[in-house]
Amino acid sequence: MLSPWLLGMRPKTLTAAAAPVAVGAALAFCDGVFALLPSQAALAGALLIQIGTNLANDVLDYRRGIDDEARLGPTRVVQAGLLPAGQVTAAAAGAFALAAALGLYLVHVSGWPILVVGVAAIVSGVLYTAGPVPLAYVGLADMFVLVFFGLAAVAGTYYVQALTVTPASLAYGVAVGALSVAILNVNNLRDIDTDRRAGKRSLAVRLGAPATRTYYAASVLAAFAVPWLQALSGDYWLPALFSLLALPDGLKAIGAVRGGAKGRELNPVLGQTARLQAAHALLLSVGLVAESLLYGA
Repeated sequence: MLSPWLLGMRPKTLTAAAAPVAVGAALAFCDGVFALLPSQAALAGALLIQIGTNLANDVLDYRRGIDDEARLGPTRVVQAGLLPAGQVTAAAAGAFALAAALGLYLVHVSGWPILVVGVAAIVSGVLYTAGPVPLAYVGLADMFVLVFFGLAAVAGTYYVQALTVTPASLAYGVAVGALSVAILNVNNLRDIDTDRRAGKRSLAVRLGAPATRTYYAASVLAAFAVPWLQALSGDYWLPALFSLLALPDGLKAIGAVRGGAKGRELNPVLGQTARLQAAHALLLSVGLVAESLLYGA
């Protein structure tokens, strides 16, 4: 069994932080602007923000009564009594502080736009479940995930190396972010009844289960469609082609969700979607590197 701290950090969710940075770094390599230290600092910062958000979510969902004995998902360390809330809160603050320190280095090498993005990412990570109007409780979590684990992460990683943003970096941000949204979507679909009873108005609660299942399918398919739209605009054909290798797994996950899986039946689909995102990002990255090696920047 994982240690309580690893459980609290939720390592299976960290693909959502690593995937966009990997794609942003691979795109920079393809365009001939790759820089090792800024890309690694971006990766570490993204992982720390994800860990801080996970730990804060563990504490705040427990305090708001969302996590209780009826919980359907993986163990939450505060609710299960494995760690005291004060220690988890301090660890979340520490993760955000370390992310901020890395952000200062990235600001030094790439300027004030990264300061704006970094502060917004950390503040949004805190407000995900904190404050008077938490993003996760009013149906805004999906927007947060798409922006900060998609657009900002891919384009931001590219920016700290190239000092510019390209249409391709934004397009790949949407593609990677769509699968982060799909991961959140499965989680919220699984918890739709318990969230509704607890007063948590996630987007799944607002849409209802049937529309949420369609929304999940659209998010997964968007991740594969966007690279092709980018390829049709002129470049980056190999990433679009390589990504199709993950499409059968995406269709299988869609089939499980559209087939009516609910409650704990969705836990395997949650893991399947996280693995899909990792495979999809890896294939995009390999395709970008291959395109650079074969055709030049």
